[in-house]
Amino acid sequence: MRRLIVWRHGETDHNAGGIWQGQLDTDLSERGEAQAREAALALAALAPTKIVSSDLRRAAQTAAALGGVTTLPIGYDARLREIHVGTWQGLTQGDVAERYPEEVAALSRGEDIVRGDHGESVAHVQERALAVIQELLAELPGDGTLVVTTHGVTGRTLVAALIGLEQRQAWLSLGGLRNCHWAELAEHRTGWRMLSWNAGVGESVVSTSDR
Repeated sequence: MRRLIVWRHGETDHNAGGIWQGQLDTDLSERGEAQAREAALALAALAPTKIVSSDLRRAAQTAAALGGVTTLPIGYDARLREIHVGTWQGLTQGDVAERYPEEVAALSRGEDIVRGDHGESVAHVQERALAVIQELLAELPGDGTLVVTTHGVTGRTLVAALIGLEQRQAWLSLGGLRNCHWAELAEHRTGWRMLSWNAGVGESVVSTSDR
């Protein structure tokens, strides 16, 4: 039975400060580094056979913790980056709510709009991220376990697409992946099933949606 672990990166200072990151290339905070080390020990117990990460530093640094424990090499793919939030990148949640009230209201209703004037929608994220996952799964052996280190929105989008959950429903009903938490999926005759959501160890920061 093949397995897929979709793992969100550890905490950054932007997460802790409520700042929309999108594709800003930020580092893990000290707390995020500790989260990654702790989570890596738990994920190593799942016997991963391949690790692939977003090329943004916060995800790459998280993946490196698991690579260090397992001695597996890490691959990188820009298609696993977080959703691009355009002009919202670097703004606080309060700033975005004040400057873009109609867009924020649309998101709260589950509408899939382009973020920050010239950013991406979830549909854009699904197209690019699902393509790389399908490529990786095509090469994964029957007993393989793939760990993908990515971001909050991208991770939820991937899981929903693989298990056949409509993206709007996933947006409204699934809480976001916490920093350094993961979803575990297993392949069955009828397709991929989600075995766990927001699995993790210790205390982690919950960051909302696109941040």
